[in-house]
Amino acid sequence: MDSLSVYNSLSRKKEQFEPINPPFVGMYVCGPTVYGHAHLGHARSAITFDIVYRYLTFLGYKVRYVRNITDVGHLVNDADEGESKVEKQARLQQLEPMEVAQLYFNSYTADMTSMNLLRPSIEPRATGHILEQIEAIQQIIDNGYGYVSEGSVYFDVTKYNEDFGYGKLSGRDLDNMLEESRTNLEGQSEKRSSADFALWKKASPNHIMRWNSPWSEGFPGWHIECTVMSTKYLGAKYDIHGGGMDLLFPHHEAEIAQSNACNCHAPADQQDEAKYWLHNNMITYEGQKMGKSLGNAISLREFFSGDHALLDQAYHPMTIRFFILQAHYRSTLDFSNQALQGSEKALKRIHEAIKRLGGINPDDQAIVVNEEFEQNLASFMKDVQSALNDDFNTARVIARMFDALPVVNQLYKVKGGGFAVNPDTFNQFREDFLKVFTDILGMKSEVEESGNESQEVIDGLMKLVTEIRTTARAEKNWEVSDQIRDSLGSIGIKLEDNKQGTDWYYEK
Repeated sequence: MDSLSVYNSLSRKKEQFEPINPPFVGMYVCGPTVYGHAHLGHARSAITFDIVYRYLTFLGYKVRYVRNITDVGHLVNDADEGESKVEKQARLQQLEPMEVAQLYFNSYTADMTSMNLLRPSIEPRATGHILEQIEAIQQIIDNGYGYVSEGSVYFDVTKYNEDFGYGKLSGRDLDNMLEESRTNLEGQSEKRSSADFALWKKASPNHIMRWNSPWSEGFPGWHIECTVMSTKYLGAKYDIHGGGMDLLFPHHEAEIAQSNACNCHAPADQQDEAKYWLHNNMITYEGQKMGKSLGNAISLREFFSGDHALLDQAYHPMTIRFFILQAHYRSTLDFSNQALQGSEKALKRIHEAIKRLGGINPDDQAIVVNEEFEQNLASFMKDVQSALNDDFNTARVIARMFDALPVVNQLYKVKGGGFAVNPDTFNQFREDFLKVFTDILGMKSEVEESGNESQEVIDGLMKLVTEIRTTARAEKNWEVSDQIRDSLGSIGIKLEDNKQGTDWYYEK
Protein backbone atom coordinates (compact mmCIF):
# COMPACT_ATOMS: atom_id res chain seq x y z
CA MET A 1 0.00 0.00 0.00
CA ASP A 2 1.21 3.51 -0.81
CA SER A 3 2.41 5.62 2.09
CA LEU A 4 0.73 8.88 3.04
CA SER A 5 1.37 11.83 0.74
CA VAL A 6 0.25 15.42 1.38
CA TYR A 7 0.07 18.50 -0.79
CA ASN A 8 2.61 20.96 0.56
CA SER A 9 1.72 24.58 -0.24
CA LEU A 10 5.38 25.51 0.27
CA SER A 11 6.64 23.26 -2.54
CA ARG A 12 3.36 23.35 -4.50
CA LYS A 13 3.36 19.58 -4.95
CA LYS A 14 2.47 16.35 -3.21
CA GLU A 15 5.19 14.98 -0.98
CA GLN A 16 5.58 11.76 0.96
CA PHE A 17 4.80 12.45 4.59
CA GLU A 18 7.88 11.82 6.72
CA PRO A 19 7.68 13.21 10.28
CA ILE A 20 10.74 14.94 11.69
CA ASN A 21 10.77 12.74 14.79
CA PRO A 22 8.55 9.67 14.23
CA PRO A 23 6.30 8.40 15.70
CA PHE A 24 5.67 11.91 17.04
CA VAL A 25 3.90 14.50 14.88
CA GLY A 26 3.51 18.18 15.70
CA MET A 27 0.57 19.95 14.04
CA TYR A 28 -0.39 23.61 14.44
CA VAL A 29 -3.64 24.96 12.98
CA CYS A 30 -4.79 28.57 12.96
CA GLY A 31 -8.00 28.74 14.96
CA PRO A 32 -10.73 31.38 15.10
CA THR A 33 -10.67 35.03 16.05
CA VAL A 34 -13.37 34.96 18.71
CA TYR A 35 -15.58 37.96 17.98
CA GLY A 36 -18.63 36.24 16.41
CA HIS A 37 -20.36 32.91 15.99
CA ALA A 38 -18.62 30.31 13.85
CA HIS A 39 -19.68 30.03 10.20
CA LEU A 40 -19.35 27.40 7.47
CA GLY A 41 -15.78 28.44 6.64
CA HIS A 42 -14.72 27.85 10.23
CA ALA A 43 -16.36 24.44 10.05
CA ARG A 44 -14.52 23.46 6.89
CA SER A 45 -11.09 24.28 8.28
CA ALA A 46 -11.80 22.61 11.62
CA ILE A 47 -13.22 19.46 10.01
CA THR A 48 -10.35 19.27 7.52
CA PHE A 49 -7.73 19.16 10.24
CA ASP A 50 -9.89 16.96 12.44
CA ILE A 51 -9.62 14.39 9.64
CA VAL A 52 -5.85 14.89 9.45
CA TYR A 53 -5.63 14.43 13.22
CA ARG A 54 -7.86 11.33 13.20
CA TYR A 55 -6.07 9.65 10.29
CA LEU A 56 -2.56 10.29 11.59
CA THR A 57 -3.68 8.81 14.91
CA PHE A 58 -5.20 5.85 13.06
CA LEU A 59 -1.82 5.28 11.37
CA GLY A 60 -0.19 5.04 14.78
CA TYR A 61 1.39 8.48 15.09
CA LYS A 62 1.42 10.28 18.43
CA VAL A 63 0.04 13.67 17.44
CA ARG A 64 0.32 16.89 19.40
CA TYR A 65 -2.39 19.03 17.86
CA VAL A 66 -2.21 22.75 18.72
CA ARG A 67 -5.00 25.10 17.58
CA ASN A 68 -4.78 28.71 18.73
CA ILE A 69 -7.47 31.15 19.80
CA THR A 70 -6.99 34.75 18.63
CA ASP A 71 -8.36 37.13 21.24
CA VAL A 72 -6.12 40.15 20.63
CA GLY A 73 -4.20 41.81 17.79
CA HIS A 74 -6.49 40.91 14.88
CA LEU A 75 -7.65 44.23 13.44
CA VAL A 76 -10.57 44.89 11.12
CA ASN A 77 -9.74 44.05 7.47
CA ASP A 78 -6.66 42.11 8.66
CA ALA A 79 -4.72 45.39 8.49
CA ASP A 80 -2.10 47.10 10.67
CA GLU A 81 -4.37 50.05 11.36
CA GLY A 82 -7.90 50.35 12.59
CA GLU A 83 -10.04 48.81 15.28
CA SER A 84 -9.60 45.45 16.99
CA LYS A 85 -12.25 42.95 15.91
CA VAL A 86 -12.78 41.80 19.49
CA GLU A 87 -12.93 45.36 20.88
CA LYS A 88 -15.33 46.48 18.16
CA GLN A 89 -17.71 43.66 19.05
CA ALA A 90 -17.31 44.43 22.74
CA ARG A 91 -18.36 48.02 22.11
CA LEU A 92 -21.38 46.92 20.06
CA GLN A 93 -22.52 44.46 22.74
CA GLN A 94 -21.49 46.70 25.65
CA LEU A 95 -19.27 44.00 27.12
CA GLU A 96 -15.67 43.72 28.23
CA PRO A 97 -13.36 42.48 25.42
CA MET A 98 -12.45 39.35 27.38
CA GLU A 99 -16.15 38.75 27.96
CA VAL A 100 -16.69 38.81 24.21
CA ALA A 101 -13.71 36.52 23.63
CA GLN A 102 -15.00 33.99 26.16
CA LEU A 103 -18.57 34.18 24.87
CA TYR A 104 -17.60 33.35 21.30
CA PHE A 105 -14.94 30.83 22.31
CA ASN A 106 -17.68 28.95 24.18
CA SER A 107 -19.94 29.25 21.13
CA TYR A 108 -17.21 27.98 18.79
CA THR A 109 -16.41 25.06 21.07
CA ALA A 110 -20.07 24.07 21.33
CA ASP A 111 -20.53 24.19 17.54
CA MET A 112 -17.41 22.12 16.92
CA THR A 113 -18.50 19.58 19.54
CA SER A 114 -21.91 19.28 17.89
CA MET A 115 -20.12 18.30 14.66
CA ASN A 116 -18.12 15.68 16.59
CA LEU A 117 -14.69 17.29 16.32
CA LEU A 118 -11.98 16.02 18.61
CA ARG A 119 -10.54 18.69 20.87
CA PRO A 120 -6.92 19.66 20.14
CA SER A 121 -4.14 18.67 22.53
CA ILE A 122 -3.53 22.35 23.37
CA GLU A 123 -5.67 25.45 22.69
CA PRO A 124 -3.44 28.43 23.55
CA ARG A 125 -4.75 32.00 23.56
CA ALA A 126 -2.84 34.99 22.25
CA THR A 127 -3.46 36.95 25.45
CA GLY A 128 -1.87 34.17 27.45
CA HIS A 129 1.44 34.57 25.60
CA ILE A 130 2.10 38.32 25.59
CA LEU A 131 5.48 38.02 27.33
CA GLU A 132 6.69 35.39 24.85
CA GLN A 133 5.58 37.62 21.96
CA ILE A 134 7.48 40.59 23.40
CA GLU A 135 10.60 38.40 23.72
CA ALA A 136 10.29 37.19 20.12
CA ILE A 137 9.83 40.74 18.83
CA GLN A 138 12.93 41.87 20.69
CA GLN A 139 14.86 38.96 19.16
CA ILE A 140 13.72 39.98 15.68
CA ILE A 141 14.87 43.55 16.38
CA ASP A 142 18.22 42.33 17.72
CA ASN A 143 18.74 40.21 14.60
CA GLY A 144 18.17 43.23 12.38
CA TYR A 145 14.75 42.39 10.94
CA GLY A 146 12.56 44.67 13.02
CA TYR A 147 12.54 48.38 13.81
CA VAL A 148 10.78 50.72 16.22
CA SER A 149 8.76 53.61 14.84
CA GLU A 150 6.78 55.99 17.07
CA GLY A 151 6.24 53.32 19.72
CA SER A 152 5.22 50.58 17.28
CA VAL A 153 7.47 47.83 15.94
CA TYR A 154 7.44 46.74 12.30
CA PHE A 155 8.98 43.80 10.47
CA ASP A 156 11.53 44.92 7.86
CA VAL A 157 10.39 42.90 4.86
CA THR A 158 12.97 44.44 2.48
CA LYS A 159 15.90 43.51 4.76
CA TYR A 160 14.49 40.02 5.30
CA ASN A 161 13.96 39.55 1.57
CA GLU A 162 17.67 40.25 0.93
CA ASP A 163 18.74 37.46 3.30
CA PHE A 164 16.00 34.84 3.02
CA GLY A 165 13.61 35.68 0.19
CA TYR A 166 10.09 36.83 1.07
CA GLY A 167 7.05 35.36 -0.64
CA LYS A 168 8.08 31.76 -1.26
CA LEU A 169 4.93 30.33 0.35
CA SER A 170 2.52 32.55 -1.57
CA GLY A 171 4.69 32.84 -4.68
CA ARG A 172 4.52 36.63 -4.57
CA ASP A 173 7.30 38.88 -5.79
CA LEU A 174 8.26 41.66 -3.37
CA ASP A 175 8.75 44.26 -6.11
CA ASN A 176 5.26 43.55 -7.43
CA MET A 177 3.81 43.71 -3.92
CA LEU A 178 5.42 47.09 -3.35
CA GLU A 179 4.09 48.39 -6.65
CA GLU A 180 0.57 47.18 -5.84
CA SER A 181 0.57 48.79 -2.41
CA ARG A 182 1.95 52.27 -3.15
CA THR A 183 -1.02 54.07 -1.66
CA ASN A 184 -1.42 56.57 1.16
CA LEU A 185 -2.56 54.18 3.88
CA GLU A 186 -3.38 55.45 7.33
CA GLY A 187 -0.23 55.27 9.47
CA GLN A 188 1.92 54.56 6.44
CA SER A 189 4.50 57.16 7.52
CA GLU A 190 5.48 54.93 10.43
CA LYS A 191 6.72 52.23 8.04
CA ARG A 192 9.88 52.15 5.99
CA SER A 193 8.04 50.17 3.33
CA SER A 194 4.41 49.51 2.52
CA ALA A 195 5.12 45.76 2.66
CA ASP A 196 6.28 45.91 6.29
CA PHE A 197 3.85 44.57 8.86
CA ALA A 198 3.26 45.23 12.55
CA LEU A 199 4.90 43.17 15.26
CA TRP A 200 3.74 45.51 18.04
CA LYS A 201 1.28 48.38 17.91
CA LYS A 202 1.24 51.36 20.22
CA ALA A 203 -2.25 51.58 21.64
CA SER A 204 -4.39 54.59 20.83
CA PRO A 205 -6.06 56.32 23.82
CA ASN A 206 -9.36 54.47 23.26
CA HIS A 207 -7.78 51.03 22.83
CA ILE A 208 -8.76 48.91 25.84
CA MET A 209 -6.54 45.83 25.48
CA ARG A 210 -2.96 46.99 26.15
CA TRP A 211 0.20 45.76 27.81
CA ASN A 212 3.51 47.31 28.82
CA SER A 213 6.48 46.66 26.54
CA PRO A 214 9.96 48.14 25.97
CA TRP A 215 8.55 50.22 23.12
CA SER A 216 5.14 51.41 24.29
CA GLU A 217 1.96 50.47 26.04
CA GLY A 218 0.23 48.52 23.31
CA PHE A 219 -0.60 45.11 21.91
CA PRO A 220 1.00 42.49 19.62
CA GLY A 221 0.40 42.28 15.88
CA TRP A 222 -1.78 39.50 14.53
CA HIS A 223 0.95 37.39 12.90
CA ILE A 224 3.45 37.14 15.77
CA GLU A 225 1.10 35.20 18.03
CA CYS A 226 1.09 32.10 15.82
CA THR A 227 4.87 32.12 15.38
CA VAL A 228 5.28 32.26 19.15
CA MET A 229 2.64 29.72 20.15
CA SER A 230 3.49 27.17 17.47
CA THR A 231 7.20 27.14 18.26
CA LYS A 232 6.59 27.26 22.04
CA TYR A 233 4.60 24.04 21.99
CA LEU A 234 6.05 22.27 18.95
CA GLY A 235 9.62 23.56 18.61
CA ALA A 236 11.43 25.76 16.09
CA LYS A 237 10.72 23.20 13.35
CA TYR A 238 7.66 20.98 13.39
CA ASP A 239 5.71 18.82 10.97
CA ILE A 240 2.40 20.41 9.86
CA HIS A 241 1.00 23.93 9.82
CA GLY A 242 -2.61 24.15 8.66
CA GLY A 243 -5.28 26.73 8.02
CA GLY A 244 -7.61 28.18 5.45
CA MET A 245 -6.42 29.26 2.01
CA ASP A 246 -7.26 32.86 2.91
CA LEU A 247 -4.52 32.79 5.57
CA LEU A 248 -1.75 31.80 3.16
CA PHE A 249 -0.98 35.49 2.57
CA PRO A 250 -0.19 37.55 4.47
CA HIS A 251 -0.61 35.61 7.71
CA HIS A 252 1.33 32.43 7.00
CA GLU A 253 3.89 34.19 4.85
CA ALA A 254 4.55 36.53 7.79
CA GLU A 255 4.79 33.59 10.18
CA ILE A 256 7.57 32.01 8.13
CA ALA A 257 9.45 35.30 7.94
CA GLN A 258 9.16 35.90 11.69
CA SER A 259 10.28 32.37 12.53
CA ASN A 260 13.33 32.61 10.28
CA ALA A 261 14.14 36.07 11.63
CA CYS A 262 14.04 34.74 15.20
CA ASN A 263 16.21 31.73 14.34
CA CYS A 264 18.35 33.25 11.61
CA HIS A 265 21.51 31.48 12.76
CA ALA A 266 19.91 28.03 12.62
CA PRO A 267 21.00 25.58 9.91
CA ALA A 268 19.16 25.72 6.60
CA ASP A 269 17.06 22.64 7.32
CA GLN A 270 15.61 24.37 10.39
CA GLN A 271 14.12 27.21 8.41
CA ASP A 272 10.50 27.84 7.36
CA GLU A 273 8.95 26.85 10.70
CA ALA A 274 6.85 23.90 9.47
CA LYS A 275 7.86 21.12 7.10
CA TYR A 276 4.43 20.78 5.47
CA TRP A 277 1.96 23.62 4.94
CA LEU A 278 -1.63 22.43 4.36
CA HIS A 279 -4.46 24.76 3.30
CA ASN A 280 -8.15 24.02 2.90
CA ASN A 281 -10.05 25.90 0.20
CA MET A 282 -12.99 28.22 0.70
CA ILE A 283 -16.74 27.67 0.71
CA THR A 284 -18.73 29.72 -1.79
CA TYR A 285 -22.37 30.59 -2.38
CA GLU A 286 -23.36 30.84 -6.03
CA GLY A 287 -19.69 31.20 -6.92
CA GLN A 288 -18.97 33.99 -4.42
CA LYS A 289 -16.99 33.68 -1.22
CA MET A 290 -19.33 33.63 1.76
CA GLY A 291 -18.92 36.77 3.89
CA LYS A 292 -20.80 39.30 5.97
CA SER A 293 -20.12 42.11 3.49
CA LEU A 294 -21.86 40.15 0.72
CA GLY A 295 -24.88 39.34 2.85
CA ASN A 296 -24.47 35.58 2.42
CA ALA A 297 -22.72 34.69 5.69
CA ILE A 298 -24.62 32.03 7.60
CA SER A 299 -23.55 31.01 11.09
CA LEU A 300 -23.47 27.35 12.04
CA ARG A 301 -26.17 28.02 14.59
CA GLU A 302 -28.39 29.34 11.83
CA PHE A 303 -27.72 26.18 9.80
CA PHE A 304 -28.67 24.06 12.80
CA SER A 305 -31.89 26.04 13.44
CA GLY A 306 -32.79 26.89 9.83
CA ASP A 307 -33.30 30.52 10.89
CA HIS A 308 -31.83 32.36 7.90
CA ALA A 309 -33.38 33.75 4.72
CA LEU A 310 -31.06 31.69 2.48
CA LEU A 311 -31.98 28.38 4.15
CA ASP A 312 -34.93 26.20 3.15
CA GLN A 313 -34.75 24.15 6.35
CA ALA A 314 -32.64 23.32 9.39
CA TYR A 315 -29.64 21.04 8.87
CA HIS A 316 -28.25 18.65 11.45
CA PRO A 317 -24.56 19.13 12.41
CA MET A 318 -23.75 15.70 10.99
CA THR A 319 -25.28 16.72 7.66
CA ILE A 320 -22.97 19.75 7.61
CA ARG A 321 -19.97 17.56 8.40
CA PHE A 322 -20.91 15.00 5.72
CA PHE A 323 -21.46 17.77 3.15
CA ILE A 324 -17.96 19.12 3.80
CA LEU A 325 -16.35 15.67 3.63
CA GLN A 326 -17.93 14.91 0.26
CA ALA A 327 -15.43 17.28 -1.37
CA HIS A 328 -11.64 17.16 -1.24
CA TYR A 329 -10.40 19.74 1.23
CA ARG A 330 -8.34 21.61 -1.39
CA SER A 331 -11.28 22.04 -3.78
CA THR A 332 -13.77 24.89 -3.69
CA LEU A 333 -17.07 23.81 -2.14
CA ASP A 334 -20.23 25.63 -3.24
CA PHE A 335 -23.06 25.77 -0.74
CA SER A 336 -26.68 25.41 -1.80
CA ASN A 337 -29.81 24.04 -0.18
CA GLN A 338 -29.97 21.44 -2.92
CA ALA A 339 -26.44 20.25 -2.16
CA LEU A 340 -27.11 20.04 1.57
CA GLN A 341 -30.36 18.18 1.04
CA GLY A 342 -28.50 15.76 -1.24
CA SER A 343 -25.98 15.19 1.55
CA GLU A 344 -28.82 14.63 3.98
CA LYS A 345 -30.33 11.91 1.78
CA ALA A 346 -26.95 10.31 1.14
CA LEU A 347 -26.23 10.20 4.85
CA LYS A 348 -29.53 8.47 5.49
CA ARG A 349 -28.49 5.75 3.03
CA ILE A 350 -25.28 5.20 4.98
CA HIS A 351 -27.25 5.00 8.23
CA GLU A 352 -29.60 2.47 6.67
CA ALA A 353 -26.64 0.36 5.51
CA ILE A 354 -25.20 0.40 9.05
CA LYS A 355 -28.55 -0.73 10.41
CA ARG A 356 -28.66 -3.54 7.86
CA LEU A 357 -25.10 -4.59 8.62
CA GLY A 358 -26.23 -5.23 12.18
CA GLY A 359 -29.07 -7.40 10.92
CA ILE A 360 -26.95 -9.73 8.78
CA ASN A 361 -25.69 -12.98 10.27
CA PRO A 362 -22.95 -14.29 7.93
CA ASP A 363 -23.61 -17.82 9.15
CA ASP A 364 -27.04 -17.59 7.49
CA GLN A 365 -25.50 -17.07 4.05
CA ALA A 366 -25.31 -19.83 1.45
CA ILE A 367 -22.07 -21.75 1.00
CA VAL A 368 -21.55 -20.63 -2.59
CA VAL A 369 -19.48 -17.44 -2.67
CA ASN A 370 -20.26 -14.60 -5.05
CA GLU A 371 -16.76 -13.59 -6.14
CA GLU A 372 -17.73 -10.07 -7.19
CA PHE A 373 -19.29 -9.31 -3.83
CA GLU A 374 -16.49 -11.06 -1.98
CA GLN A 375 -13.89 -8.87 -3.72
CA ASN A 376 -15.91 -5.71 -3.12
CA LEU A 377 -15.98 -6.24 0.63
CA ALA A 378 -12.48 -7.72 0.93
CA SER A 379 -10.82 -4.73 -0.76
CA PHE A 380 -12.81 -2.08 1.11
CA MET A 381 -10.27 -1.03 3.73
CA LYS A 382 -7.36 -1.12 1.30
CA ASP A 383 -9.25 1.20 -1.05
CA VAL A 384 -10.17 3.55 1.79
CA GLN A 385 -6.58 3.83 2.96
CA SER A 386 -5.40 4.38 -0.61
CA ALA A 387 -7.77 7.35 -0.83
CA LEU A 388 -6.74 8.79 2.53
CA ASN A 389 -3.07 8.29 1.74
CA ASP A 390 -3.62 10.47 -1.31
CA ASP A 391 -3.74 13.76 0.59
CA PHE A 392 -6.69 12.82 2.84
CA ASN A 393 -9.19 12.37 0.02
CA THR A 394 -12.43 11.92 1.95
CA ALA A 395 -14.52 12.34 -1.22
CA ARG A 396 -13.06 9.10 -2.59
CA VAL A 397 -13.61 7.38 0.77
CA ILE A 398 -17.30 8.24 0.75
CA ALA A 399 -17.62 7.15 -2.88
CA ARG A 400 -16.06 3.79 -1.92
CA MET A 401 -18.53 3.39 0.93
CA PHE A 402 -21.39 3.84 -1.52
CA ASP A 403 -19.80 1.28 -3.85
CA ALA A 404 -20.26 -1.27 -1.06
CA LEU A 405 -23.93 -0.46 -0.36
CA PRO A 406 -25.46 -2.62 -3.14
CA VAL A 407 -23.65 -5.65 -1.70
CA VAL A 408 -24.82 -4.85 1.82
CA ASN A 409 -28.40 -4.37 0.62
CA GLN A 410 -28.37 -7.60 -1.36
CA LEU A 411 -26.92 -9.64 1.50
CA TYR A 412 -29.57 -8.23 3.79
CA LYS A 413 -32.35 -8.80 1.28
CA VAL A 414 -31.74 -12.48 0.58
CA LYS A 415 -30.87 -13.50 4.16
CA GLY A 416 -29.64 -16.98 3.44
CA GLY A 417 -30.53 -17.50 -0.17
CA GLY A 418 -28.54 -17.87 -3.34
CA PHE A 419 -25.15 -16.32 -2.77
CA ALA A 420 -22.80 -15.20 -0.01
CA VAL A 421 -19.45 -13.88 1.07
CA ASN A 422 -17.10 -15.61 3.46
CA PRO A 423 -18.07 -14.98 7.09
CA ASP A 424 -14.55 -13.74 7.93
CA THR A 425 -14.66 -11.32 5.01
CA PHE A 426 -18.06 -10.01 6.03
CA ASN A 427 -17.19 -9.61 9.71
CA GLN A 428 -13.98 -7.74 8.87
CA PHE A 429 -15.82 -5.51 6.42
CA ARG A 430 -18.53 -4.69 8.94
CA GLU A 431 -15.89 -3.73 11.51
CA ASP A 432 -13.95 -1.65 8.97
CA PHE A 433 -17.04 0.10 7.60
CA LEU A 434 -18.05 1.27 11.06
CA LYS A 435 -14.48 2.26 11.93
CA VAL A 436 -14.14 4.36 8.78
CA PHE A 437 -17.50 6.04 9.33
CA THR A 438 -17.13 6.82 13.03
CA ASP A 439 -13.42 6.85 13.90
CA ILE A 440 -11.83 8.24 10.72
CA LEU A 441 -14.60 10.34 9.14
CA GLY A 442 -15.82 11.28 12.60
CA MET A 443 -19.49 10.71 11.83
CA LYS A 444 -22.03 9.64 14.43
CA SER A 445 -24.36 6.71 14.02
CA GLU A 446 -28.00 7.44 13.31
CA VAL A 447 -29.03 6.71 16.89
CA GLU A 448 -26.36 9.06 18.25
CA GLU A 449 -27.24 11.69 15.66
CA SER A 450 -30.97 11.90 16.17
CA GLY A 451 -31.11 10.75 19.78
CA ASN A 452 -32.32 7.41 21.11
CA GLU A 453 -35.86 8.61 21.79
CA SER A 454 -36.56 10.11 18.36
CA GLN A 455 -35.08 7.12 16.55
CA GLU A 456 -37.16 4.74 18.65
CA VAL A 457 -40.28 6.72 17.70
CA ILE A 458 -39.41 6.51 13.98
CA ASP A 459 -38.69 2.77 14.19
CA GLY A 460 -41.86 2.17 16.16
CA LEU A 461 -44.05 4.07 13.72
CA MET A 462 -42.54 2.30 10.73
CA LYS A 463 -43.02 -1.05 12.40
CA LEU A 464 -46.70 -0.24 12.93
CA VAL A 465 -47.16 0.97 9.33
CA THR A 466 -45.46 -2.07 7.79
CA GLU A 467 -47.52 -4.43 9.99
CA ILE A 468 -50.74 -2.75 8.81
CA ARG A 469 -49.56 -3.13 5.23
CA THR A 470 -48.63 -6.80 5.78
CA THR A 471 -52.13 -7.44 7.10
CA ALA A 472 -53.65 -5.66 4.11
CA ARG A 473 -51.58 -7.76 1.73
CA ALA A 474 -52.59 -10.97 3.50
CA GLU A 475 -56.23 -9.93 3.08
CA LYS A 476 -55.54 -9.05 -0.58
CA ASN A 477 -56.49 -5.45 0.12
CA TRP A 478 -54.18 -4.13 -2.58
CA GLU A 479 -55.65 -0.63 -2.53
CA VAL A 480 -54.55 -0.02 1.08
CA SER A 481 -51.24 -1.84 0.55
CA ASP A 482 -50.36 0.24 -2.50
CA GLN A 483 -51.52 3.48 -0.87
CA ILE A 484 -49.15 2.94 2.08
CA ARG A 485 -46.28 2.07 -0.27
CA ASP A 486 -46.87 5.06 -2.54
CA SER A 487 -47.40 7.55 0.30
CA LEU A 488 -44.15 6.51 1.95
CA GLY A 489 -42.37 6.62 -1.39
CA SER A 490 -43.48 10.20 -1.92
CA ILE A 491 -41.51 11.24 1.21
CA GLY A 492 -38.41 9.24 0.28
CA ILE A 493 -39.06 5.99 2.18
CA LYS A 494 -38.88 2.79 0.14
CA LEU A 495 -40.49 -0.48 1.21
CA GLU A 496 -38.98 -3.81 0.28
CA ASP A 497 -40.95 -7.05 0.72
CA ASN A 498 -39.17 -10.32 1.44
CA LYS A 499 -39.83 -13.74 2.94
CA GLN A 500 -39.34 -12.43 6.46
CA GLY A 501 -41.70 -9.46 6.08
CA THR A 502 -41.17 -5.87 4.92
CA ASP A 503 -38.05 -3.74 5.33
CA TRP A 504 -37.86 0.00 4.88
CA TYR A 505 -35.07 2.41 4.12
CA TYR A 506 -34.47 5.94 2.93
CA GLU A 507 -34.35 6.08 -0.85
CA LYS A 508 -31.61 8.04 -2.64
